[in-house]
Amino acid sequence: MFNLFRPAASRRTIERLYGGIVAQSRHPHFYAVLGVPDTPEGRFEMLVLHTVLVCRRLKGGGEAERAMSQDVFDAFLADMDAAMREMGVGDLTVPKRMKKVGAAFYGRAAAYDGALRDPDDAALAAALARNILDDAAEPRAGAPRALAHYARRAALTLERTPWETLARGEIALPAPDAAEDQT
Repeated sequence: MFNLFRPAASRRTIERLYGGIVAQSRHPHFYAVLGVPDTPEGRFEMLVLHTVLVCRRLKGGGEAERAMSQDVFDAFLADMDAAMREMGVGDLTVPKRMKKVGAAFYGRAAAYDGALRDPDDAALAAALARNILDDAAEPRAGAPRALAHYARRAALTLERTPWETLARGEIALPAPDAAEDQT
Protein backbone atom coordinates (compact mmCIF):
# COMPACT_ATOMS: atom_id res chain seq x y z
CA MET A 1 0.00 0.00 0.00
CA PHE A 2 0.98 3.64 0.12
CA ASN A 3 4.39 3.83 1.77
CA LEU A 4 5.06 6.77 4.10
CA PHE A 5 8.75 6.91 3.13
CA ARG A 6 8.44 7.43 -0.60
CA PRO A 7 6.72 9.99 -2.77
CA ALA A 8 3.24 8.83 -3.63
CA ALA A 9 0.92 10.03 -6.32
CA SER A 10 -2.40 11.28 -5.14
CA ARG A 11 -5.15 8.71 -4.84
CA ARG A 12 -7.12 10.62 -7.48
CA THR A 13 -4.20 10.47 -9.92
CA ILE A 14 -3.84 6.72 -9.44
CA GLU A 15 -7.60 6.25 -9.84
CA ARG A 16 -7.52 8.14 -13.16
CA LEU A 17 -4.47 6.24 -14.38
CA TYR A 18 -5.88 2.87 -13.36
CA GLY A 19 -9.26 3.83 -14.82
CA GLY A 20 -7.52 4.41 -18.16
CA ILE A 21 -5.89 0.99 -17.91
CA VAL A 22 -9.26 -0.65 -17.21
CA ALA A 23 -10.97 1.23 -20.05
CA GLN A 24 -8.30 0.24 -22.57
CA SER A 25 -8.34 -3.40 -21.44
CA ARG A 26 -12.09 -3.51 -22.09
CA HIS A 27 -11.88 -2.19 -25.66
CA PRO A 28 -14.41 -4.25 -27.68
CA HIS A 29 -11.91 -4.91 -30.49
CA PHE A 30 -9.91 -7.30 -28.32
CA TYR A 31 -12.97 -9.46 -27.71
CA ALA A 32 -15.07 -9.07 -30.87
CA VAL A 33 -12.30 -9.12 -33.45
CA LEU A 34 -9.24 -10.79 -31.95
CA GLY A 35 -11.23 -13.40 -30.07
CA VAL A 36 -10.00 -12.72 -26.56
CA PRO A 37 -12.48 -14.66 -24.43
CA ASP A 38 -15.12 -12.28 -23.07
CA THR A 39 -15.04 -14.04 -19.72
CA PRO A 40 -13.73 -13.04 -16.29
CA GLU A 41 -10.48 -14.82 -17.19
CA GLY A 42 -10.14 -13.08 -20.57
CA ARG A 43 -10.86 -9.67 -19.04
CA PHE A 44 -8.37 -10.43 -16.25
CA GLU A 45 -5.68 -11.26 -18.79
CA MET A 46 -6.26 -8.03 -20.72
CA LEU A 47 -6.17 -6.06 -17.47
CA VAL A 48 -2.90 -7.74 -16.50
CA LEU A 49 -1.39 -6.97 -19.91
CA HIS A 50 -2.20 -3.27 -19.67
CA THR A 51 -1.18 -3.00 -16.03
CA VAL A 52 2.13 -4.69 -16.84
CA LEU A 53 2.74 -2.27 -19.72
CA VAL A 54 2.09 0.79 -17.56
CA CYS A 55 4.11 -0.51 -14.61
CA ARG A 56 6.95 -1.44 -16.98
CA ARG A 57 7.06 2.15 -18.23
CA LEU A 58 7.00 3.60 -14.74
CA LYS A 59 9.59 1.24 -13.27
CA GLY A 60 12.12 2.51 -15.80
CA GLY A 61 11.98 6.05 -14.44
CA GLY A 62 13.00 7.94 -11.36
CA GLU A 63 11.92 7.48 -7.76
CA ALA A 64 8.51 9.11 -8.22
CA GLU A 65 7.81 6.97 -11.29
CA ARG A 66 8.81 3.76 -9.51
CA ALA A 67 6.58 4.75 -6.58
CA MET A 68 3.69 5.33 -9.00
CA SER A 69 4.32 1.88 -10.52
CA GLN A 70 3.82 0.37 -7.07
CA ASP A 71 0.69 2.48 -6.55
CA VAL A 72 -0.76 1.27 -9.87
CA PHE A 73 0.02 -2.33 -8.92
CA ASP A 74 -1.63 -1.77 -5.53
CA ALA A 75 -4.73 -0.38 -7.31
CA PHE A 76 -4.79 -3.48 -9.51
CA LEU A 77 -4.63 -5.75 -6.43
CA ALA A 78 -7.36 -3.77 -4.66
CA ASP A 79 -9.53 -4.07 -7.77
CA MET A 80 -8.97 -7.84 -7.97
CA ASP A 81 -9.77 -8.23 -4.27
CA ALA A 82 -12.99 -6.24 -4.65
CA ALA A 83 -13.97 -8.17 -7.80
CA MET A 84 -13.54 -11.50 -6.05
CA ARG A 85 -15.66 -10.38 -3.14
CA GLU A 86 -18.36 -9.12 -5.55
CA MET A 87 -18.35 -12.54 -7.24
CA GLY A 88 -19.02 -14.12 -3.87
CA VAL A 89 -15.58 -15.50 -3.04
CA GLY A 90 -15.48 -16.02 0.72
CA ASP A 91 -13.32 -13.97 3.06
CA LEU A 92 -11.18 -17.00 3.92
CA THR A 93 -10.57 -17.86 0.27
CA VAL A 94 -9.72 -14.36 -1.01
CA PRO A 95 -6.14 -14.28 0.38
CA LYS A 96 -5.33 -17.63 -1.27
CA ARG A 97 -6.69 -16.42 -4.58
CA MET A 98 -4.86 -13.11 -4.24
CA LYS A 99 -1.57 -15.02 -3.95
CA LYS A 100 -2.42 -16.67 -7.26
CA VAL A 101 -3.26 -13.29 -8.79
CA GLY A 102 0.09 -11.90 -7.66
CA ALA A 103 1.96 -14.92 -8.99
CA ALA A 104 0.11 -14.69 -12.31
CA PHE A 105 0.88 -10.99 -12.58
CA TYR A 106 4.60 -11.41 -11.90
CA GLY A 107 4.87 -14.41 -14.22
CA ARG A 108 3.22 -12.55 -17.06
CA ALA A 109 5.21 -9.40 -16.34
CA ALA A 110 8.46 -11.37 -16.68
CA ALA A 111 7.27 -13.09 -19.87
CA TYR A 112 6.00 -9.91 -21.52
CA ASP A 113 9.00 -7.82 -20.48
CA GLY A 114 11.45 -10.38 -21.83
CA ALA A 115 9.50 -10.74 -25.06
CA LEU A 116 9.27 -6.96 -25.53
CA ARG A 117 13.08 -6.77 -25.41
CA ASP A 118 13.23 -9.03 -28.48
CA PRO A 119 12.63 -7.00 -31.67
CA ASP A 120 10.89 -9.98 -33.28
CA ASP A 121 7.24 -10.32 -32.30
CA ALA A 122 7.34 -14.14 -32.29
CA ALA A 123 8.16 -14.52 -28.57
CA LEU A 124 5.65 -11.84 -27.60
CA ALA A 125 2.95 -13.40 -29.80
CA ALA A 126 3.64 -16.79 -28.22
CA ALA A 127 3.43 -15.40 -24.66
CA LEU A 128 0.22 -13.53 -25.42
CA ALA A 129 -1.32 -16.53 -27.17
CA ARG A 130 -0.47 -18.79 -24.23
CA ASN A 131 -1.79 -16.42 -21.57
CA ILE A 132 -4.63 -14.57 -23.28
CA LEU A 133 -5.84 -16.54 -26.29
CA ASP A 134 -5.23 -20.11 -25.12
CA ASP A 135 -8.83 -20.56 -23.97
CA ALA A 136 -10.34 -18.61 -26.85
CA ALA A 137 -13.07 -20.52 -28.63
CA GLU A 138 -12.42 -18.77 -31.92
CA PRO A 139 -9.38 -16.50 -32.02
CA ARG A 140 -9.03 -14.73 -35.32
CA ALA A 141 -6.33 -16.06 -37.61
CA GLY A 142 -3.28 -13.95 -36.89
CA ALA A 143 -4.67 -12.78 -33.53
CA PRO A 144 -1.48 -13.54 -31.56
CA ARG A 145 0.60 -11.44 -33.97
CA ALA A 146 -2.00 -8.65 -33.99
CA LEU A 147 -2.07 -8.63 -30.20
CA ALA A 148 1.75 -8.64 -30.07
CA HIS A 149 1.88 -5.76 -32.53
CA TYR A 150 -0.60 -3.84 -30.40
CA ALA A 151 1.31 -4.56 -27.16
CA ARG A 152 4.57 -3.38 -28.73
CA ARG A 153 2.92 -0.17 -29.99
CA ALA A 154 1.37 0.39 -26.56
CA ALA A 155 4.75 -0.11 -24.84
CA LEU A 156 6.39 2.33 -27.27
CA THR A 157 3.59 4.87 -26.77
CA LEU A 158 4.04 4.61 -23.00
CA GLU A 159 7.82 4.96 -23.30
CA ARG A 160 7.29 8.19 -25.23
CA THR A 161 4.72 9.50 -22.76
CA PRO A 162 6.29 12.23 -20.63
CA TRP A 163 6.35 11.64 -16.89
CA GLU A 164 4.39 14.86 -16.37
CA THR A 165 1.49 13.42 -18.35
CA LEU A 166 1.40 10.23 -16.31
CA ALA A 167 1.80 12.24 -13.09
CA ARG A 168 -1.49 13.96 -13.96
CA GLY A 169 -3.14 10.54 -14.27
CA GLU A 170 -3.41 10.82 -18.05
CA ILE A 171 -2.79 7.84 -20.26
CA ALA A 172 -3.18 7.54 -24.00
CA LEU A 173 -2.75 4.16 -25.63
CA PRO A 174 -3.04 3.30 -29.32
CA ALA A 175 -6.29 2.02 -30.76
CA PRO A 176 -6.09 -1.78 -30.78
CA ASP A 177 -7.33 -2.00 -34.35
CA ALA A 178 -4.79 0.44 -35.86
CA ALA A 179 -2.30 -0.91 -38.37
CA GLU A 180 -3.42 -4.54 -38.16
CA ASP A 181 -2.42 -5.02 -41.75
CA GLN A 182 1.14 -5.37 -40.47
CA THR A 183 0.35 -8.69 -38.78
